Amino acid sequence: MTLAAPRDGYGNALLKLAKNPKVVVLEADLGKSTKSCWFRKEYPERTFCVGISEQNMVLVAAGLASSGYIPFASTFAIFSERAFEQMRNGVCRPELNVHLCGSHGGMHTGEDGSSAQSVEDLAIFRSLPNMTVIHPADDISAEQLTIQLSEHCRPSYMRTTRNKVPRLYEDKIEQLQIGKGVVHKEGGDVVIFACGIMVARSLEAAEKLAEENIHATVIDMHTIKPLDEKLVVDKAKSCGCAVTVEDHSVIGGLGGAISECLTSKHPVPIENVGVKDKYGQSGKPEELMELMNLTVDDIVRSAKKSIERRS
Repeated sequence: MTLAAPRDGYGNALLKLAKNPKVVVLEADLGKSTKSCWFRKEYPERTFCVGISEQNMVLVAAGLASSGYIPFASTFAIFSERAFEQMRNGVCRPELNVHLCGSHGGMHTGEDGSSAQSVEDLAIFRSLPNMTVIHPADDISAEQLTIQLSEHCRPSYMRTTRNKVPRLYEDKIEQLQIGKGVVHKEGGDVVIFACGIMVARSLEAAEKLAEENIHATVIDMHTIKPLDEKLVVDKAKSCGCAVTVEDHSVIGGLGGAISECLTSKHPVPIENVGVKDKYGQSGKPEELMELMNLTVDDIVRSAKKSIERRS
């Protein structure tokens, strides 16, 4: 199994987008970490380094977008939250074509500690009107979805991660489309909706469930907003119960989006695997995932509980 970091997919996408002279890149002193430095090295004249000034970076990006450019701005996910007001009033309200990428999101960041572990970024940006919110599962999906954003023509927030994760899209690139979930495994007993690094773990959980003759559908909901509501409802109807899985707070992220959709359109038992309204701490990624109940076994237990509630 090939392992790669989703943030590398973002960096590769910027290089591929460089053939469009309207694409510009902005950095807040973290280009090496977000991988936008690859674009800067090749196209310094189209790269804007604003220093440790995330709010200013977003407003500079807004100015560039209003002048016809397609700006991609990036920093750590936790620092992107500093620019919420600027994204709200300077980008989303006028519907400008600005794309913000937050790297190093979630508990999987590890040793950086709670002050650098953003577990609320997806919820924060999902709350904004006109905003698209994406959390890719691997480097290939990060690359392809970033490329698609160049023609998306509306504000967006993408969360990438630092650590290497299994590649899931070497044979599924054609299925990647902003706003459309991707079914990785079919089963009729429970549907598991996952995003980011938790997609691979959900597939592992499905294999464990299969050993007990429990067959799960696993869907990568890489686009949290706009949500693929038709797919969500269809699979909830066919399975009768659901699990949401994310390396993010259970409040307002993927779990919130799926729950809101099904509550109004087709109520079924739902279990949410995610960070339970608490901050993290410093530690090895796998230690933190276990501490926060984000393991494969946690997904298995939640699937069984959802099935039990349905029964």
